[in-house]
Amino acid sequence: MDFIHQILFGVYPYIAFTTFVIGNLIRFDRDQYTWKADSSQLFDRRTVLIASPMFHVGIIAILGGHFVGLLTPHSWFLAIGVSDTAHQVVAITAGMVFGSLCLIGGCMLLLRRLKHPQVRAQSRKRDVFVLAWLILTLCLGLLTIPISTYHAFHNDASTMIMLTDWVQSLVILQPNWEILKEVNFVFKMHLFCGLTVFFIFPFTRLVHVWSFPFGYLFRPHQVVRSRYTKSR
Repeated sequence: MDFIHQILFGVYPYIAFTTFVIGNLIRFDRDQYTWKADSSQLFDRRTVLIASPMFHVGIIAILGGHFVGLLTPHSWFLAIGVSDTAHQVVAITAGMVFGSLCLIGGCMLLLRRLKHPQVRAQSRKRDVFVLAWLILTLCLGLLTIPISTYHAFHNDASTMIMLTDWVQSLVILQPNWEILKEVNFVFKMHLFCGLTVFFIFPFTRLVHVWSFPFGYLFRPHQVVRSRYTKSR
C-alpha cells in the first residue's frame, strides 16, 4: 500500500505535470490546426448557450479556488485573520455553488454530445471521454463536501492542512506523499482524477484554453461607421 501511495502521490504528479507542459508545447508546435475547441454550436445553439456558460464559469471558479486555497501557505491565511474554520466554510460554500453549476452544465453538454445526432457524428471518442472524466472528477469533489462539512462542524482542519501541505511539498520538489495516508479515500480518488486531467490535457480539445483572446479585454474600442448615410 505504501508503494502505491508513493507512486500515485509522490511520482505520478510529476509525470502528469511534465506531460502537461511538454505535451502542450509539442502540440502547439506541430499540430496548430488541432489547437481549437471544434465548436458544434451550429448544430444545437440553444443548449450550448445555456450549458456552456454554466460549465465554464463553474470550472474556472473551481480551478481558481483550488490554486489559491492549496498554494497559499497556511500561515498567510492566519496572518490576515482567516481561521481554519472560516477557510473551510468558504471553500465548502464556493465548492458547492460553483461545483453544482459546473456539474449541471457539464451533464447537459455530455447528454447533448451523446444524444444529438449531428453533434454525435462530429464528436470524437476523446471528446466524450474528456468531458465524462471532468464530470467524474467533479462528482468526486462534490462528494468530499459532506466530509469537509463534518470536519468544519467539529473544528477539525487536519485534512485541509494535509492536502495543502502535500501540494506545497510537490512545488518545492520534496513530495510528502506519506501525509495522505490518513486522508479519506474519496479525497484520494479526487486527487488522482484531478492529476489525470493534467495528464490527458495536451491530447484533447482542452488545449483551446490557451487560445482565449485576452487581448480583446484590453484593446481600444472600435468605432464602426457606415459607408453610406441616409439621405435626409
